[in-house]
Amino acid sequence: MTNLFCKFRFLIPLFVLGVVALVALAVYGLWNAVLTDVVGAKAVTYWQALGILVLARILFGGFPGRRGGPSPWRRRLMMKRWASLTPEQREKMRQEMRKRFGDWPKPPWCHAGHEEEPAPDAPKQA
Repeated sequence: MTNLFCKFRFLIPLFVLGVVALVALAVYGLWNAVLTDVVGAKAVTYWQALGILVLARILFGGFPGRRGGPSPWRRRLMMKRWASLTPEQREKMRQEMRKRFGDWPKPPWCHAGHEEEPAPDAPKQA
């Protein structure tokens, strides 16, 4: 597998460019087929469709490396801080997080509809 990957690794950029070209062609075709008739928008060229695709990626797709959650250096900093806390400080932080964000780290909707059954010796509520 590794030998095969090394042999054809130069094709990866070409494959990515091909996929981007096909997606831009789809945007071009759909824009000109649908939006010109339905909304009355102007027809676009292929290069304008590629620009729309890039603009949509910037506006809605974000940038590489920002897939939710903290960045790796921020995560390491948080883990280092957590490790330096005493058990009492950790519990205090957990309580504060529960107060601010609900049943943290388990959200309240995880067990929606599944009420905990009371212990057998607990009095029944009417």
